Amino acid sequence: MLITDQQGRVLVQHVDYRDTCLLPGGALDKGESPARGAARELHAELGVTTVIERGLAVDWVSAHGANAPTPMRFPGEILHVFDGGTWDTEQIAAINLPEKEITAIDFVEPGDLPNLLSPGDARRALAALRARVNGAGAVVLEDGRPLAPTLLDQVNAFSRHRATHHWPWHDGPAPTGMPARQCWGWLFAPDGRVLVLLDPTNGAACLPGGTPEPQDRGDPVATLTREAAEEAAALTSAPVLLGHLSDQEHSSRPCARVRMAAALTSVGPSRPAPATGPTYVRALATPEQVLELFNWGPSAADQLSAVHRERARLRLPRAPRQPLTLITDSENIT
Repeated sequence: MLITDQQGRVLVQHVDYRDTCLLPGGALDKGESPARGAARELHAELGVTTVIERGLAVDWVSAHGANAPTPMRFPGEILHVFDGGTWDTEQIAAINLPEKEITAIDFVEPGDLPNLLSPGDARRALAALRARVNGAGAVVLEDGRPLAPTLLDQVNAFSRHRATHHWPWHDGPAPTGMPARQCWGWLFAPDGRVLVLLDPTNGAACLPGGTPEPQDRGDPVATLTREAAEEAAALTSAPVLLGHLSDQEHSSRPCARVRMAAALTSVGPSRPAPATGPTYVRALATPEQVLELFNWGPSAADQLSAVHRERARLRLPRAPRQPLTLITDSENIT
């Protein structure tokens, strides 16, 4: 079972019979279906009753791919990963560990899974998480590797820590005297999805935008327009201010992280970002999928509300969850 908390961290179990952690679950009883077995194991291990409604991954594990003693290796073993959902604080507080076997549980950043789980278990868990975010149904794996890698698989999404911005959200402009440290934009395609940039090596995500430069003369519209063109070769309608995050962690005085929105008009050939170097992978994702690529804490819901208000004002549809789509060079968004 893949279970996350409201910050997108993954539940792992520390057990008394191996050095590495595990996702909740276990072996099936004779004649038992995988879904029923997963629900039974979840109740036995965490004291939680749940209904299984969605699968995320089916993994064929070779004899050499199993992290088990030789007598316990079964050629062609099939492992299922089900979606245990996102748990709130009340559900987490209801966890009741057994006297034996499960010694502790933690919610960890997806990027920490390779250090906590066995290699095969980590590959399987990350593939299942990417399938959940992608929204195209369960994936078929062989030793934790997808037969048909999605865009999130191709860029190794979640292989490093997501950007963590647990700052308060405020609608409207920053107070006078609070400097803007950053300006990012929610740039809408006609189908209601937005442009997100992914690092091609580790899948780290960012929205178009960046740090104000002297030539911007303190104008966040100028910053976003320049950065979107430099990083993503993206042109937009006139950006509109959504709000700001008040960041009190990175300087001696609070600064603002400004968020704006605009409609995409065109995207040209990709090229390396002048400031940071990589040629970003440009993708379209729903605003909800974008949030899952970050760890923005409780204020993420307020920012999402502001995003959807502007989407509605632009008379754009609310996009259903669907696979992230690669934007090719010279693609006309309109």
